[in-house]
Amino acid sequence: MTDHHDIRQHDLALAPGTSAAQAAHAADLLTQLPGVSASLASNACVLRVRYALSTCTLAELEAVLAASHIGLDQRALQKLKRTLAHYADDVERDNLDLPEHNVKTRDVYARVWDQHPHGDHDDTPDELRRYL
Repeated sequence: MTDHHDIRQHDLALAPGTSAAQAAHAADLLTQLPGVSASLASNACVLRVRYALSTCTLAELEAVLAASHIGLDQRALQKLKRTLAHYADDVERDNLDLPEHNVKTRDVYARVWDQHPHGDHDDTPDELRRYL
């Protein structure tokens, strides 16, 4: 079961000169993967990809396309968009793996802090304090 926060959507621009048949093949190829849906956008050279982050990342989908010899647009802006999406996927996956914060641990530290002497604490005996 996937949470709606787990679903990602990206538009992948295919390499210039990609035929409509190759673009349709790319969409079919990605749709066969679990947790992935792909369709052609109104522009035949753009794949609209939706995927569950718990099952795959955009980088893995790009690797599947590269293994099938389907190229992506390598212009700077497209590469920058994909790199940012890769980073966001990695961070989100790392955050999904974090365990819940343990409240009991916080309470233990709070009790230790309450027991700790605060302020000006000096171990000098009272006899020496009166002498000075």
